[in-house]
Amino acid sequence: MRTWQVSDVMTAEVAAVGEETPYREIVDLLIRRGISAVPVVDGFRRVLGVVSEADLLHKVERAGRPEERRIFEGRRRRDARIKADAMVAGELMTAPAVTASPQTSLPAAARLMDREQVKRLPVLDDLGRLVGIVTRSDLLRVHLRQDAEIREDVVQEVLRRVLAVQDGLVTVRVRHGEVTLDGRVDRRSSADLAVRLAGQVSGVTRVNSTLGYDQDDTVALEQEAGITPVA
Repeated sequence: MRTWQVSDVMTAEVAAVGEETPYREIVDLLIRRGISAVPVVDGFRRVLGVVSEADLLHKVERAGRPEERRIFEGRRRRDARIKADAMVAGELMTAPAVTASPQTSLPAAARLMDREQVKRLPVLDDLGRLVGIVTRSDLLRVHLRQDAEIREDVVQEVLRRVLAVQDGLVTVRVRHGEVTLDGRVDRRSSADLAVRLAGQVSGVTRVNSTLGYDQDDTVALEQEAGITPVA
């Protein structure tokens, strides 16, 4: 079952700068393109780091207040002071960059952004070259899929291809990305799997199920796995 990947939502035409790009050119690029950050690349389009609005704002914060620089303490404040004095991308950038590949799934990309506390991921090919960029808002586009498209994936990929459920046994309804499964299957494990797989279909926000089953095979499966039922 295919799920959406970074390549499905990323921006392929990426603005980038070199290490020696001056501060003011970076500011101009961000404002002109309406973006909040730009990757820094070498001559082979390999990503060295990222310059964001946050990196650039250190200079604005410290402008006209040189006396405060004497009281900076700790690594974070030292880094802020260095970036406030920086004049080119190589000095301003945050490195190493947190990146993704075109094949990264959208859930994996979202978890990576959350864990690393970043708002975008440069996308690299197998040689480490920049081929795109994906942002938080790009990841949300998966939830703009039409309900009819989502239903088709649940029916074709989950019920028919994976579970081999005969037509007419299970009814699938989708409204605003919320899937409802109703009907009957042969085993309880199949009913549980249908719910789990439907939840993995791109664009699904929730799965409701009233699926019935003819045989409860979960006890036998637990015994095979060596799991002792709780009395």
